[in-house]
Amino acid sequence: MKIIFNFIATAAGIYSFLLIIRIILTWFGGTVTGRPVDILCRITDPYLNWWRAALNLRIGALDLSPVAAFAGLSLVQNLCINLAYYGRLTIGVILSVAVRGVWSVASFFLGLCIIILILRIIAYLTNRDVYGSFWKVIDSVSQPLLYKTNRIIFGSRITGYLKGIIVSTLALGVIYIGGGYVIRFVAKFLAGLPL
Repeated sequence: MKIIFNFIATAAGIYSFLLIIRIILTWFGGTVTGRPVDILCRITDPYLNWWRAALNLRIGALDLSPVAAFAGLSLVQNLCINLAYYGRLTIGVILSVAVRGVWSVASFFLGLCIIILILRIIAYLTNRDVYGSFWKVIDSVSQPLLYKTNRIIFGSRITGYLKGIIVSTLALGVIYIGGGYVIRFVAKFLAGLPL
């Protein structure tokens, strides 16, 4: 049984890697073609399309359904790893895997938001031309995020743009790092592992 669960976990990891390659290729539009790309599309697109159809996770030009696809694979992979390791599945292990799966998705979004805000800081400090399509996507995500985080941190006080974006980035960074430690502790506790 252990061999079967290890095989499934390894297959899920390999499939996740193929999904990453497929998603990176979509960033180049139709410029990357060929037989290997066609095979990759036939392997990964049905799975990605199922998530797109099941959960409409499109925010402007940004499609977040691959995040849900990765979360689903991660959940299967973690369950199989735990089944292979413990040989049985307990409520604590299931809860531990669920907590880690939810945090995996949340930490991905936090990391993405931090990267977007850092890009915005760099563009602001270097006086980049921010009217291209790339910057429109960045702004469509960063502006609502900045508004919400600044309202939480500063309340109704008015703050400068640069100060607001730096404080928001730092706050999200603290949540990202601190949340990782808290989730690891909670997951170990739920699974019955030594803390």
